[in-house]
Amino acid sequence: MSTILFNEIVFGPVHSRRMGSSLGINLLPYDGKLCSFDCIYCECGFNKDFRTKTKLPDKENVKAALKEKLTLLKKEGVTLDVITFAGNGEPTMHPDFNEIIEDTIELRNQFYPETEISVLSNGIHLKNPGVFEALKKIEKPVLKLDSAFDDTVRLIDRPNSPYYSVAKQVELFKKFNGNFILQTMFLKGEFEGKHIDNTTEKEISAWLELLRSLNPREVMIYTIDRETPAKGLEKVLYDTLQKIASRVEDLGIKTNVAG
Repeated sequence: MSTILFNEIVFGPVHSRRMGSSLGINLLPYDGKLCSFDCIYCECGFNKDFRTKTKLPDKENVKAALKEKLTLLKKEGVTLDVITFAGNGEPTMHPDFNEIIEDTIELRNQFYPETEISVLSNGIHLKNPGVFEALKKIEKPVLKLDSAFDDTVRLIDRPNSPYYSVAKQVELFKKFNGNFILQTMFLKGEFEGKHIDNTTEKEISAWLELLRSLNPREVMIYTIDRETPAKGLEKVLYDTLQKIASRVEDLGIKTNVAG
């Protein structure tokens, strides 16, 4: 079972396949997982296996931890490409997410003005105006869309909400007017007796149609890189990812491929 949990508010920097030297911020519990998705490929494991009663870090502690870390890294001459909100679940679930983003921008401008701020999000909470406004303020809002089909998303990403639909998510994504990064995980395998493959022509064609309507400024295409909580999953070949990326680029959209 995959059990990679982040036990600090601020961690790293680590090398990201897609973004370079990345300083991570975890707004979720340090000893468990809190997410509105329950992805079968999540490195933090399944939600049910890592329940916690630990409170979320308050915004004052987040700001203090980030300031301390940035002060140290600046003193040591460490280069940072990006400050990334990720961690043990969905960062936009934090009730003070907007204010935390404002604090992060302030500290970034003070210590590392050339460093970008990124948020890895499943996008469900964009219906919250504060979350949407916060994501508009940063350089890299990275929003997940692993399939154009509800059934596939429910199999791979397993959103908690019974009202989730790709169509609703697409409408929320359109509010960015293309100024966002779309991220898609491609994988194959079996889970709970069902076959999984979001690289079929049916899947890719429908996904490309959504890209055409959304026109994000960049698409991040990747596959499994770490242990997954669901067994029986397979990486997609890098050559397959490149072929998918080529079709995205034919739409005039920049792609970033991580095999």
